[in-house]
Amino acid sequence: MLSWLRPSGRVSFFHSKDNNLILKKVGKGTKQQITLTDLCRTATPKTCTLNPFLFNGHLQTAWTTVKFDDVPVYYKRWMFEADNPMFSGHFAVDFVVDPFEAPKDSQLTDQERKYTQPSGLPERTAFFAADEFDALPSDDTKPMLVVLHGLSGGSHEIYLRHVLAPLIADGAWEACVINSRGCAQTKITSGVLYNARATWDVRQAIKWLRKTFPNRPLFGIGFSLGANILTNVSHLCRSLPAVS
Repeated sequence: MLSWLRPSGRVSFFHSKDNNLILKKVGKGTKQQITLTDLCRTATPKTCTLNPFLFNGHLQTAWTTVKFDDVPVYYKRWMFEADNPMFSGHFAVDFVVDPFEAPKDSQLTDQERKYTQPSGLPERTAFFAADEFDALPSDDTKPMLVVLHGLSGGSHEIYLRHVLAPLIADGAWEACVINSRGCAQTKITSGVLYNARATWDVRQAIKWLRKTFPNRPLFGIGFSLGANILTNVSHLCRSLPAVS
């Protein structure tokens, strides 16, 4: 009876046999080296306490749409056009930025709805102005997190913002979310959609990030379907340590 009232689940880790990524761990005046896998393992509780009324993944997912838990993360969006004619179409990348007021300029909100659904952009999201986007390239060495959401989700999802919020709080990390085609209020502009093996948009985005921020170490995290896409990308792209 007590186990039903306070059920708990074990947390499992799955990773490649080759665990060669060594990170520097700094704390209280000491420095040590640790693998990414061990860092994730030590930072995550071995068990998680579950709500007895949310006894499976479906209910837990549904509850996130019922319980309002505001985690303010602000984005500026840029629409990318596929650079490979085999995968024609557009996809949106949302970059985490400092808080801003909703822009009144229609160009920044896509009032003509060229790329956006009639209901408009997600909350706390606006388009980059051309001069803002042109000013993005940087030689800084900040770590950058590349995020892939779950099926039919987007950068606005609460589970995704809960992960981003503590990372960006002190400005130590940069982050962006690659939205799948037709997600996060974007329009579908071709017959090419996405699936677990649809790596083309992510690979294009990573290539662009490498060129635009040559000194930033890139890290990837994926949720659900996004984790599947990230897994398929990671074996093609050795420069993106991934957690899915």
